[in-house]
Amino acid sequence: MSRIGKLPINIPAGVTVTVKDSTVTVKGPKGELNQKINPDIKVEINNGEIQLIRPSDERNYRALHGLYRSLINNMVIGVSEGYKKELELVGVGYRVSNAGQLLDFSLGFTHNIFLMLPNEVKVETKAERNKNPLVILESADKQLIGQVCAKIRSFRKPEPYKGKGIKFVGEVIRRKSGKSAGK
Repeated sequence: MSRIGKLPINIPAGVTVTVKDSTVTVKGPKGELNQKINPDIKVEINNGEIQLIRPSDERNYRALHGLYRSLINNMVIGVSEGYKKELELVGVGYRVSNAGQLLDFSLGFTHNIFLMLPNEVKVETKAERNKNPLVILESADKQLIGQVCAKIRSFRKPEPYKGKGIKFVGEVIRRKSGKSAGK
């Protein structure tokens, strides 16, 4: 049996979970999230816990069992605590500012890059003297915040020689030595 799929999901206080027509809806203080699931996977809610049950041990059902358990768990955590990601711009002259949901990046290109964020993502930018600019993203939806971070990071991925680019706070970039190391 799936190790992840058979684990029960605890429902924290203030969070309600409903299942209707193979759609799981989770409501909490941070928002509301929906996830459509395979109708063969059964979702049972007992004593403040969510349990997923698969019909058989076929390979497809084993895969979906763990997947849906993880997705529903991420939804419960998202609506109760939320997710927060911090991105750091490393490089001389790299700047970021926001006007509402519109991010304005200056990343050393001839033009600025503008990115309109979805309303579900809250954004904050920080630019302090002698520190790298930060982009702080918060959302209840783990998939959405990860996708937004990947899009922002794709504008300037961290490069291995000087470490310039957009990286997560605390991320370690594997550095390479330049031409002079070969002599």
